[in-house]
Amino acid sequence: MSIFAGLDNITKKDCLLSDYTWYRLGGKADWLVSPTTIEQLQTVLKRCHENNLPVHILGNGSNLLISDEGVRGVVIRPCGDGFNQYRFDGMNLAAGGAADLQRVLQDAVKRGLGGLEALAGIPGTIGGAVKMNAGGRFGDIGTCVQSVLAMDLHGNVFEKIKPELVFDYRHVNITARVILEARMELSEGDPEELLKTVKEVWIYKKNTQPLDMRNAGCVFKNPRGMSAGALIDRAGLKGEKIGGALVSSKHANFITTEKGCTSADVKALIEKIRNVVRDQYDVDLELEIEVW
Repeated sequence: MSIFAGLDNITKKDCLLSDYTWYRLGGKADWLVSPTTIEQLQTVLKRCHENNLPVHILGNGSNLLISDEGVRGVVIRPCGDGFNQYRFDGMNLAAGGAADLQRVLQDAVKRGLGGLEALAGIPGTIGGAVKMNAGGRFGDIGTCVQSVLAMDLHGNVFEKIKPELVFDYRHVNITARVILEARMELSEGDPEELLKTVKEVWIYKKNTQPLDMRNAGCVFKNPRGMSAGALIDRAGLKGEKIGGALVSSKHANFITTEKGCTSADVKALIEKIRNVVRDQYDVDLELEIEVW
């Protein structure tokens, strides 16, 4: 009997994962399972545990690099109404982990609710944004989040609430792999002023980041008190190229890809950047993107 018997409508075997990432790179997963309810997700996780299968959780793949060899085990991609819905209650927002970050932001602005404008132009889901405390020079999502509902790989659901819930730079103190929902407290604002702020953030990013080229966002975290992009730039690596992978001339902390690029090209360029920056500045750059 198949491991995922009864779940055939949400299961794909030997599924090419490049279709699910912004880099459009990477090989196949043994299984891609896309549960649409919490109960389905718990069933999938239970079967993975019973069969000792490795598990990866996939959002919208906006900061993910998958190897050319693919991923062994099961890639789980929660989707559909069971995970992507969101609702407003006064100045409070409850958003599912698979809800689209930019859609939620735009809806909040239209309602005159502020707090998320700093996230303009950042692709991804609410769950992914919470997991890495997404943001930038204008702020991060953690300032708004009051509680998070999460699920561990055994299917156990739990809630973490501030002050127990702690956000730091590109980090939140949740080890569970699945973010089911985040509850946020927003602030009252003028829709026109909020929209103006969103446009300003977007224009800044458009002018300073290679948004017109295929990329996965910032590759490296900023070392404390330093800019990863500035270090890479000063190391003379802007425009550096390996195969179809290129250090952006617009922002050195972005690696863009050209036709024919492979994941191996991107990985090789990442290692070269790390080695050069380490040799020149004695700084070890830590990855911000995920690599599977």
